[in-house]
Amino acid sequence: MTLHEWLDTLSRELGLSDLTVDDDLIQTLLDVARDAAHEVERVAAPLTTFVLGVAVGRGAELGAVAQTTTALLTDAPTRD
Repeated sequence: MTLHEWLDTLSRELGLSDLTVDDDLIQTLLDVARDAAHEVERVAAPLTTFVLGVAVGRGAELGAVAQTTTALLTDAPTRD
């Protein structure tokens, strides 16, 4: 199963048939996940993308929350 097939199947099974998971959405989430993993710790990646998803689910624009999150991550103190 390809990534797009998986995401389409998952979306459909979760009742999100109106969700379009395109390459831009995937890249945005992967970029934020990468930054969270490198700037905080590895487990921050899925948890950060979950929080972004909640924000988007409550009406925020993905681009705006991704930009805010990236800004916070680039200003975050370095790990010890």
